[in-house]
Amino acid sequence: MTNATSKGNREPILELQNVTKRFFGVPALRDVSLDLRAGEIHALVGENGAGKSTLMKILSGSYPCHEYEGEVWLNGQAQRFRSPGDAEAAGIAMIYQELSLHLDLTIGENIFLGRLPTGRAGLVNWASAWSRSRALLEEVGLDESPRTVLRQLSANQQQRVAIAKALAQEPCILILDEPTAALSVTEADRLMEMLLELKGDGYACFYISHRLDEVLRIADRVTVLRDGMKVSTCERAEISVARIIEDMVGRRIEAMYPGRTVTPGPVVLRVENLSVPHPSIPGKQLLEGISLELRRGEILGLAGLVGAGRSELVKALFGAIKAGGGTRVEIEGRPVASDSPHEAIAAGIGLVTEDRKKDGFIATMDIKQNITLASLSLIATRGRIDRARERAVAEDFINRLSIRAPGPDASIISLSGGNQQKTILAKWLMRPLKVLILDEPTRGVDVGAKVQIYHLMNELVGRSLGIIMISSELPELLAMCDRFVVLGRGRIQDEFTRAEASAERLMRAATIVNTDQ
Repeated sequence: MTNATSKGNREPILELQNVTKRFFGVPALRDVSLDLRAGEIHALVGENGAGKSTLMKILSGSYPCHEYEGEVWLNGQAQRFRSPGDAEAAGIAMIYQELSLHLDLTIGENIFLGRLPTGRAGLVNWASAWSRSRALLEEVGLDESPRTVLRQLSANQQQRVAIAKALAQEPCILILDEPTAALSVTEADRLMEMLLELKGDGYACFYISHRLDEVLRIADRVTVLRDGMKVSTCERAEISVARIIEDMVGRRIEAMYPGRTVTPGPVVLRVENLSVPHPSIPGKQLLEGISLELRRGEILGLAGLVGAGRSELVKALFGAIKAGGGTRVEIEGRPVASDSPHEAIAAGIGLVTEDRKKDGFIATMDIKQNITLASLSLIATRGRIDRARERAVAEDFINRLSIRAPGPDASIISLSGGNQQKTILAKWLMRPLKVLILDEPTRGVDVGAKVQIYHLMNELVGRSLGIIMISSELPELLAMCDRFVVLGRGRIQDEFTRAEASAERLMRAATIVNTDQ
């Protein structure tokens, strides 16, 4: 830990002063100033589009010095980073939400990619690479061989490799952007413990997260950004969820989870004996003997640990993966041959996937094209898309769902995560759905957008739509769902109503496999 600074120093080691950043003349950051002390974790929170990642990209050199106004000071010296390499040389390392790792290389190759140690003849010194990798893996608490291929590791382990790669640069400052977004609760807990250990070793850290429980657990200070401006910075003793949320959204949110009266109707979806064969192991089942029902006006929570088969179940219902023989799916009593998403959509099923960037939208299309993507027949005349109709529909949903965008022609990748998610929801709201499946609908979404999504869910079930919801956030799942089905090792382990539900019962069912099946 060559560059780690001694802990206990209350003087800032880094300062950003009056930073302003514009995109095409529109300010994304306006006169933002904040600092970082040695040996502290400084959390940066705000709604999607508040400017958090933009500010950190300035600090990491991704936006060069000539593209913004303001100053960056490190250890009392002004810095003018022209590239990420300049920031790394100064001791700043950034770890992005989407890891830039190569799955088919070894851990050691990933850690030193582009910086492999060499000998006198210019050949790679593998002995040094493996030795240094082992030391870094020990530092991040990962008991794996540096020769292990990255693909063999879990998401939590890959995250630790990314941090080890950053530590190989011998930084004094770490920047982590939503590091737990793709992790389970247990994996996130382990990562939190590791970050607290690094803090104890003297590393200073900027930490971006939408998960306020994490912020309360590890942050020494919290800075809130809203609409590109700094709203507040508070010390640990002053931190509270209520204050953070109020500063983030600019108003008091009385109820995070909106209440409603549950009046389920008749069964809209019936699944009997669903199985999903393993894609590469003959005779092995990812899911086996799954039978469940969903009623109109009901939110059914699908719970379980990562790997329990939740996403595989909903993908099989949607026809995105093939179900095994003997599976029967009915919508309103009529059999559905869910052999493809096209057939599932025609039957009235919509799916908001877990990974919106991978299979939730098409990045090369604009907002209006993504909204109308699943309903082209509704905006076409004689096989030709009615562009005026397409625009009108998109503008209507932009207004109805409060999607923050310059207009329907804007690229979807220019939107924040929360606004991308609302665009995906709009795509399904165009259709006459009977069942809407939401797989981690609020992952990577800010508090304000979460509340909007919760209200929208209540509105939809109020119109007799049936919803299946998957969420790794237990408070969210328990607050929003009317009934629960808990999966474990590819089978249903427990079923119960909201009145019977508790976090303890849900976790017990998810972690203790029922052998009496």
